[in-house]
Amino acid sequence: MSLRALDKMLGQPMDIELSIGQTVVFGRIAIRAVECRFPTADPGGDAFALIEILDLDGRDLFTGWMIASSPALNALEHARYDVWALGCSA
Repeated sequence: MSLRALDKMLGQPMDIELSIGQTVVFGRIAIRAVECRFPTADPGGDAFALIEILDLDGRDLFTGWMIASSPALNALEHARYDVWALGCSA
């Protein structure tokens, strides 16, 4: 799964590659890839990523599906961080 994360205070974006079940720490949040789906007839098509995001104290900040072509449809609401799905790794 390919994600992009942005620390709004530092203005530093980072592209992240995750395997399903893998967790990565970005700043003060932990991002976990749960599942990633894409149209089998068109692997380059829209990706749907199920993501869990926690703060480092273990509080749930976001759990849900993000759609690569419509990141604002179901977005992380956080004052400092933005995270959005880019695609699935085939």
